[in-house]
Amino acid sequence: MSWILRVRDTFQAAHYLKEYEGKCEKLHGHSFRVEVAVDIIELDRTGLGIDFNVIKQKLAAVLPDHTLLNDVYDFNPSAENLARRIFSDLKPFFPVREVTVWESEDASATFTEDR
Repeated sequence: MSWILRVRDTFQAAHYLKEYEGKCEKLHGHSFRVEVAVDIIELDRTGLGIDFNVIKQKLAAVLPDHTLLNDVYDFNPSAENLARRIFSDLKPFFPVREVTVWESEDASATFTEDR
């Protein structure tokens, strides 16, 4: 028996994509949305796997809100790379299954180690 817990948060940031040919090579911003999925195999005596608030607090702490992502990271800050980085930032604290980063309502990237 197992459960998947999911939490979401948002952050505002600007970035540009180096070595990309198109409009995203120029400085622009997004209202990013992030969803984290955590695997749970046991519940505590209260019936919880991990308190959602604990996951939300840790997620909020790793999100680069109101920044220029190119100044924060040493990689090209695509949605794919952001998902991988947020996954690795949270993995020491939780059994993370996957992290999805949306740049818009209809465009996202999901990172998981399973595939």
